[in-house]
Amino acid sequence: MESGKKLSTTIDAAVPTAARMYDHYLGGKDNYAVDRAACEELDKVVPSTRALALNNRRFLQRMVGTLAREYGVRQFLDHGSGLPTQDNVHQVAQAVDPDSRVVYVDNDPMVLVHGRALLEQNERTAVIQADLRDTERIFTHPDTRRLIDPSLPVAVLFNSVFHCIPDSDTEGPPAVVRRVRERLAPGSFLVMCQLVSDDAEVRDFVTDFMNQATQGHWGRVREERDVAEWFEGLEVLSPGLVEVSTWRPDSDVVPRQLTQEWIEFGGVGRIG
Repeated sequence: MESGKKLSTTIDAAVPTAARMYDHYLGGKDNYAVDRAACEELDKVVPSTRALALNNRRFLQRMVGTLAREYGVRQFLDHGSGLPTQDNVHQVAQAVDPDSRVVYVDNDPMVLVHGRALLEQNERTAVIQADLRDTERIFTHPDTRRLIDPSLPVAVLFNSVFHCIPDSDTEGPPAVVRRVRERLAPGSFLVMCQLVSDDAEVRDFVTDFMNQATQGHWGRVREERDVAEWFEGLEVLSPGLVEVSTWRPDSDVVPRQLTQEWIEFGGVGRIG
């Protein structure tokens, strides 16, 4: 992707976005009727989506806490961060160490507006607007340079976001992962998960529906083997690549999806 590509700064309330739909599933208020209508249509075929979204959010919080407490990570770069909600990455990380630094990246202008308002008084956290495929822009952005020391380990998050970009030799998930890995110091972490399904009809329906609803701002629902390829050459932390509600759960009592037509699948890999 061309570095510095101009992104929209206009919030379009007539077209659903993945960030606002996710916000609705989490019980947020930063969404529009068009986003809620899209969720209702999606639920007719994949009714477990709300539980899936909640489980994914809890995975994000557990993972950040684990990396901060057990592995000493103090730098987080969150791609496709979405709208701010409770227990965001910076809140979890800075609860462990107030000096932890977090850079959020999203292309949705609403995320930029709400994120910057929330973080106005937090000098160790920033929100930048960029396409997650634009690695050059993200890593050379003044806020990234200010907060992230590339000579030290960084946790780079691609949490439930790669399904928003299509396959491409230069801009698909494998290419993005390669470019990011080249910029990371040994001991850094890559967190990657996305929507997957064993059912070809589910994959095709959701991919087509979301592509039409978001007017092309979508990639595809993939399979577990696709996600596994992104982790090749990385040390995958225990318990491996899994449905995310089973990644180091806080207790045996966790929310369960009532149906398994699709799941959020992935894990955490460390660069040697």
